[in-house]
Amino acid sequence: MADVVEIICYPVKGCAGTSTSDALLTPAGLTHDRSFMVISEDGVYRTQRRHPRLALIRPTVSADGNRLTLDATDATDATGRYGTVHLNITTSAPRRDVDLFGAAFQGIDQGDEAAAWLSEVLSTPSRLVRVPPEHDRVADGLTPGPSGYADSSAVHLLSRSSLALLNRRMAERGSPPLPMNRFRPNIVVDSGPRQGLDRDCGDWAAVPHAEDRARRVRIGGAELGYAKLAVRCAVTLVDQKAGTRQGPEPVRTLASYRRAASGGVVFGAKFSVVRPGKLSVGDEVVVREWGVAEL
Repeated sequence: MADVVEIICYPVKGCAGTSTSDALLTPAGLTHDRSFMVISEDGVYRTQRRHPRLALIRPTVSADGNRLTLDATDATDATGRYGTVHLNITTSAPRRDVDLFGAAFQGIDQGDEAAAWLSEVLSTPSRLVRVPPEHDRVADGLTPGPSGYADSSAVHLLSRSSLALLNRRMAERGSPPLPMNRFRPNIVVDSGPRQGLDRDCGDWAAVPHAEDRARRVRIGGAELGYAKLAVRCAVTLVDQKAGTRQGPEPVRTLASYRRAASGGVVFGAKFSVVRPGKLSVGDEVVVREWGVAEL
């Protein structure tokens, strides 16, 4: 037994997420998730790997999907000098070539106002693009599926028990605990007792990294198919409130017990959307099929 305890959408790749109590899961993930991307003037994607200040930017999309608001707060500058920019989202502007991890895609440029604001916040010339309606990217994995500008598969799921284990192991090394936002999941799950059920009976989410073995997952009206383990990178070193790279945790500790046979360190799992539908905080997370962990 497990429940959804948090749902987080990241409208702009690399920027801050927004928690919500209810969400629609589309074939390409949560509505608006990673549907925008910050790029250089020559079209190359920007992420927190090289631009940690992206974490300071808080995007929100209006209920009708027509307006994007960008806001930024710099913890080192209380003047609020960046202010807020409100943009009319366009899907009709000319397409431009964009580069995402070396792969060629298209993006719809969102205009000079967005570009000027982002360039000031990031201190480097930048522009904002949106996924075109004809975007046909399919992420690989055990269950391939559509994906916007996410690193790979559309949905990242992580359990609180996995984070709790990591924080215990870091404490043994003298490091402070890290919050869930270091890992930027879409769906956070946790174990929870139900009426008439003992907490220790069939509570899969109480076992750290049980999500690694989940192959078919039903949440609310949606169903997910396992794609791959989530390989962690330098983004996990970025303090999501300060927009600065801290290091060396959590990568140092993860390397001691979460090295993948294929290389890198892994934490959490990526899923494709098998059946779109609505999901809500409090929904039961039902694993309909289990597999063997790849680690």
